[in-house]
Amino acid sequence: MHSILIKAAIGKGVLYLTLILLTVICIIPLWLVVSTSLTSENALTLHGYGLIPQEFSLDAYRYIWNDSKQLLDSYKITILVTVLGTISALCFTSLLSYPLSRKDFVFRNPFSFYIFFTMLFNGGLVPFYILVSQYLHLKDTIWALIIPYLVQPFYVLLMRTFFATIPDSLIESAKIDGAGELYIFSKIIVPLSTPVLATVGLFISLIYWNDWYLGLLFIEDRKLLPLQYLLMTLMTNIEVMSSNLQASAGLLRIPAETARMAMAVLAIGPIACIYMFFQKYFVRGLTVGAVKG
Repeated sequence: MHSILIKAAIGKGVLYLTLILLTVICIIPLWLVVSTSLTSENALTLHGYGLIPQEFSLDAYRYIWNDSKQLLDSYKITILVTVLGTISALCFTSLLSYPLSRKDFVFRNPFSFYIFFTMLFNGGLVPFYILVSQYLHLKDTIWALIIPYLVQPFYVLLMRTFFATIPDSLIESAKIDGAGELYIFSKIIVPLSTPVLATVGLFISLIYWNDWYLGLLFIEDRKLLPLQYLLMTLMTNIEVMSSNLQASAGLLRIPAETARMAMAVLAIGPIACIYMFFQKYFVRGLTVGAVKG
């Protein structure tokens, strides 16, 4: 008995050490990015990257904040798009997935095949652009950043698989009590589906937060520029200015490398906080969606 307890303690110790090591491995790159963003460009050139800034400097953040109004506007647009897009996408995805999980739904198989088919093939960039800009007239509107990502086929199938694990007896007993489909979905299915809703919601919010592609295609009004597209534009400008002969001669010093890291910090900082709220649902939601076919 004593030997078994010792082996169990050793096993736990090895497990904890392994988890601590993995945590450190995950934290070091992020720490390096933050440290580099707080280092002066000259110190970075002379000493290279380090976990502790050789020469503390906020030049990179000052450079990015030169146009603070535009940056704040882009933050507002991205936050608004992420919130509205995530809520709307969860509603559309769940309302589409639930009927597909019901065995008594007549068009279950054709609809499932259609959704799966769109994961393999799409209409192409030109038809997509014509549809959004000329037929839907969404160009230079905030809806051009939201509507194209409302329904993601993979998440529909993932959520359908989760809904299929809910016992049919719950639905049948609710129907016997006189409950309608909408009541069953909102009062029974949704509360039981918190793990998958939180997991899919996290993934969808990351799609909206990190998106720059739709901004590149459909947004010309600078008041509607999303954050990622603005940062990408700033990065392109920095690269062009850094390659200028005047900058390379030292007459104009641009915090090129440190600015890249500062942009990464500004881009990932707010969205990283969301993980704390979704963490307890994340693993369960992924696991259930993975083991059921």
